[in-house]
Amino acid sequence: MELSFHGHSIVKIKTNGKNIIIDPFIRGNNITDLKVEEESPDVILLTHGHNDHVGDTVELAKANNSLVVAPNELANYLSWQGVNAHPMHIGGSYQFDFGKVKYTQAFHGSSYVTENNEIIYTGMPGGILFYAEGLTIYHAGDTALFGDMKLIGERNDIDVAFLPIGDNFTMGPEDAAYAVTLLKPKKVVPIHYNTFPYIKQDPKVFAELVKDSEVQILEAGETVIL
Repeated sequence: MELSFHGHSIVKIKTNGKNIIIDPFIRGNNITDLKVEEESPDVILLTHGHNDHVGDTVELAKANNSLVVAPNELANYLSWQGVNAHPMHIGGSYQFDFGKVKYTQAFHGSSYVTENNEIIYTGMPGGILFYAEGLTIYHAGDTALFGDMKLIGERNDIDVAFLPIGDNFTMGPEDAAYAVTLLKPKKVVPIHYNTFPYIKQDPKVFAELVKDSEVQILEAGETVIL
């Protein structure tokens, strides 16, 4: 398996001969290294419906015949845009040919704003547990700190956790560091920071607060060392 971070909340996974991308917010993301026209995902996994997470999903999916996996209401909305979408919901899992996906809860919002300034409700936000090649990857999506992260950590031997640290909209460095004590991942990668002024953070502050897991601070395009 190859894991890489690409700015904001974008994570790419290469496993079982498939290219997977999580939350492909590329256009409008000034800290990503990706270009929409150069990406060819087989699978797109979405945590929730906010524009900075859905991003370029529709264009990518149509151009590459990608399977889009998303929370139910968001999957339905995207299917109306002509996307091949698989609906899921919090607590549910599904074994795909590329790996197993399970949605966890996340404390946040989930809506999509159209070009006409319509706000489309897209269901509950989620985090994603991804299982493949004997590894467990946790992408928390956008979330506040919540106590049931302890259950996620107890029921899963997490190899890598991607956690937001940007504050304002999600956990900040202090809460994210406490989340690490509940989740107990072997490695943790901070995400969802420095994309906008509201979420400007120094990831080294987060790293200094984490005591029992290895923190890998990645620039866009860098790969997680497994």
